[in-house]
Amino acid sequence: MEDLRAAHKAVGLKQSKKAVLAGRAQKAYAAADADPWVIEPFVELCKEHGVELVYAESMKALGRACHVEVPTACAVLLFSCEENR
Repeated sequence: MEDLRAAHKAVGLKQSKKAVLAGRAQKAYAAADADPWVIEPFVELCKEHGVELVYAESMKALGRACHVEVPTACAVLLFSCEENR
């Protein structure tokens, strides 16, 4: 999750889903302790779009890695403008 600290990212379910659907997600992160009804559709979306998925230890740890003050269920690392998809 170290790459989330300095990289362009989307944090939270809604923004992460938008990034995956738009083809802007390079890698996705999901919190292992998130409610399944929240995270399972996001996990399936990542599989459908071929986005690598990594599980974080907890929502709290994922929030800290993203530099937000609240726990978060998911986040995505975005492609930078210079990177080819």
